[in-house]
Amino acid sequence: MTYIPHTDADRERMLRAIGVRSMEDLFSEIPAELRFEGRLNLPQGMDEITLRAHLQRLAAQNLDSSRCVCFLGGGIYDHFAPAVVDTILSRGEFLTAYTPYQPEVSQGILQAMFEYQTMICQLTGMEVSNASMYDGATALAEAALMAWHHTGRRRIAISQSVHPHYRHVVRTYADAAGLQVVEIPCSEQGFTALDAPIDEDVACVLWQHPNFYGNLEPMAELTARAHEHGALAIVAVDPIALGILKPPGEYGVDVVVGEGQPLGLAMGYGGPLLGFYACKEEYVRRLPGRIIGETVDIEGRRGFVMTLRTREQDIRRERATSNICTNEALMALAAAVYLSALGKQGMQRVANLCLQKAHYLAMRLTELPGVQMVYPQARFFKEFVVSLPCPAEEVVQALLPEYLAGLPLSRYEPGREHHLLIAVTEKRTRQEMDDFVRAVQRALREA
Repeated sequence: MTYIPHTDADRERMLRAIGVRSMEDLFSEIPAELRFEGRLNLPQGMDEITLRAHLQRLAAQNLDSSRCVCFLGGGIYDHFAPAVVDTILSRGEFLTAYTPYQPEVSQGILQAMFEYQTMICQLTGMEVSNASMYDGATALAEAALMAWHHTGRRRIAISQSVHPHYRHVVRTYADAAGLQVVEIPCSEQGFTALDAPIDEDVACVLWQHPNFYGNLEPMAELTARAHEHGALAIVAVDPIALGILKPPGEYGVDVVVGEGQPLGLAMGYGGPLLGFYACKEEYVRRLPGRIIGETVDIEGRRGFVMTLRTREQDIRRERATSNICTNEALMALAAAVYLSALGKQGMQRVANLCLQKAHYLAMRLTELPGVQMVYPQARFFKEFVVSLPCPAEEVVQALLPEYLAGLPLSRYEPGREHHLLIAVTEKRTRQEMDDFVRAVQRALREA
């Protein structure tokens, strides 16, 4: 709250109303040895004008994309969000809405979630979507657990070209469940190695498309290999890429998950995020989270209800398929508004702009002496990896604060000190990219 209105007299009246004489009495159940005595080591209070100025000075120490040109990617992207997204989200009936347990008074948010599910199904080519998950990483981990429950197998195969954070989260979930995770190597071409062996006792094969390095994976071949071994094919996708790429459902994939942040959500220092999750209808009863269903009331009018809530708060704990206790409904609403505002043609346009601009910047950067594409034979969407003639971390630091130049891969993988992952969205202009190339050239020359 920006303003706390309660006076000492107000607090005294509240204490009397609940039959307590003092604030100390409120905490009498806490043992004395556990209670703090004395005064906290805090600075003196400030008047409102001074405090606002102080907070603004602190905030100005952060570098954000409104004050620099952003080429950062690796899971969080600087996409444009139409003004209508925040306008709808700021409406009180959506902004403060909680779990819609009472459908008779929650039709607005229920319909919004239903429309979100519908659009995710259309985007991914799948039959069923939930509403929704926390983020892309936990959605992928939940999909792996679902594969275990469905097949009874206790091994998970995941490609090394999947985002390192996603792989960490999958391992964390698997460890808690007593499952084993095996990694499929990444080929020299920058995508999942198709000749790597897959065991017959694997519950699922997980990969990312485009992958962590921005490269497109061989979807049909990976799906076929998973199914040959009786495993579920599970892919994490970039929703913007689906504006021009073939939907995963058309490859026969079993589960599609992903990070919904590009769909109208701010980067926000890494959150809040949105995990979308869609699958074939045959897995609907093992789907984590919740599903909003369409129905009719006793008068035949169209309505919406929560259905198939397979979490431990809603059914017997031993039958629960997930411990997702709430969802990212507000973030799902943002994605629904974004998808509605852009429509099919808008999504295609944004995806094409990302594709064309990324390839333009890659072409310009590799004109610089010593700069090369790490995966020259790979097809990429909006991210690519270049090799620099000096450590990438030095270049990134040299270009601050004018540019967020990209993600040095040495932060994740030893031996890749010269490799820089660069992302290009529809927001980047030709002038920005040309200026960036000149800035990189100066940084390399100085290094």
